[in-house]
Amino acid sequence: MAKEKTAYSCQECGYTSSRWMGRCPGCGSWNSLVEEKVSRSHSRLEAGGAIHSRVYPIKEVEIDEELRKQTGIDEFDRVLGGGIVAGSLILVGGDPGIGKSTLLLQISHNLSLKGHGGVLYISGEESPQQIRLRADRLSSLSEDLYVLSETDLSLIVEHIGSLKPQTVVIDSIQTIYDPDLSSAPGSIAQVRECASQLMHLANREGLSFFLIGHMTKDGSLAGPMSLEHIVDVVLYLEGDKDHLYRILRAVKNRFGSTNEIGLFEMGEGGLVEVANPSAIFLSGRSHPAPGSAVVASLEGTRPFLIELQALVTRTNFTVPQRIVTGLDYKRTSLLIAVLEKKVGLPLREMDVFVNVVGGVRLAEPAADLGILVAIASSFRDVEVDGRTVVVGEVGLSGEIRRVSSTEVRLKEAAKLGFMRAIVPAGMKEGLDYPPDIEVIHCQTVLEALKHTLSARSVN
Repeated sequence: MAKEKTAYSCQECGYTSSRWMGRCPGCGSWNSLVEEKVSRSHSRLEAGGAIHSRVYPIKEVEIDEELRKQTGIDEFDRVLGGGIVAGSLILVGGDPGIGKSTLLLQISHNLSLKGHGGVLYISGEESPQQIRLRADRLSSLSEDLYVLSETDLSLIVEHIGSLKPQTVVIDSIQTIYDPDLSSAPGSIAQVRECASQLMHLANREGLSFFLIGHMTKDGSLAGPMSLEHIVDVVLYLEGDKDHLYRILRAVKNRFGSTNEIGLFEMGEGGLVEVANPSAIFLSGRSHPAPGSAVVASLEGTRPFLIELQALVTRTNFTVPQRIVTGLDYKRTSLLIAVLEKKVGLPLREMDVFVNVVGGVRLAEPAADLGILVAIASSFRDVEVDGRTVVVGEVGLSGEIRRVSSTEVRLKEAAKLGFMRAIVPAGMKEGLDYPPDIEVIHCQTVLEALKHTLSARSVN
């Protein structure tokens, strides 16, 4: 009898090794390699069988127009690129408790009401009674919405074949297992095998699948990262559970752009889409205060204004603190160094705290100038005009560099009543600025601070 082969797979990144190692060479995680049995399947050529696939000239391949199903949630459809494509496999990832199941149950309800066929919601974590209680709270009850509590993949496939729904939700993919594999549910081997079989079923039957994937910090369950090459779309639901707002972001999309985001607000009735993010993020800004600045950010084609807050105070420690929320820590440290070197602010003995209001995370360089203005405003205890918005990327020599779509950003600012904008100096010609806003072009950070703060506060 042939000896059964085994391999060691990292439960965090999927790295495979023939022997156990304490630390994974792929991702550096400790004690994440788990022994799994390897089953080798013989190919058709080895078995002497015929291959029935066919090679097509590309001009003879017939294609159908992409028929997208609208979910009834505009923010979700925008991120997908216009709706759900039939036969697609969509992975929705995020931290536990962030609202993934709530969002997918709302979408399932909407699809079942729009005549897109039945929707089957499969949960490996909750009973049908628990799903019904959540559906009552979300007002998501309909005749064509079916629920199933099952974790065996073979039984799930049988139920799909008998019910013949058009959309299937798997909550979550880490709880589903293939009985033909000896690995535990949630392992890399199980997650990949189950996702691969669901992908073939989606392509063969033209079904749309939503897979919910949990992300854990200890790597005990296989995360969504191991599925990104299998699925068609990867969506991440981001946000802080202590805040109301959630951002849906696409990191992979075979049917649309990955630059769009969707913004939702968590309420008693589930996730509610936010049509005007700028007004929401600035709603709590009653009056200007030192350490506050408004920046015009852009996510994909969508502009929104958001407030940055900074607090600079003398440190009580040998090494000053640098605490950043919602921004890249290293980028913010670099900008603090620019303020010290090019502007002359003595921040080496100061604690600096920077925060993005609303629990949103900003990653684009256009917020650089706003960060510097907020820090300088707090350091000098001088407030920035509440009707001023700042836009610009900052270089290491203190210069302000151009950013994209400045007209779109300023039009959004003008709609909300802002009267003045600080922008890079290289963007003077050929731009259609709003007539109701005064545009000030600055070449350096020092020049921008002189326009936003009083002259005595920066000299």
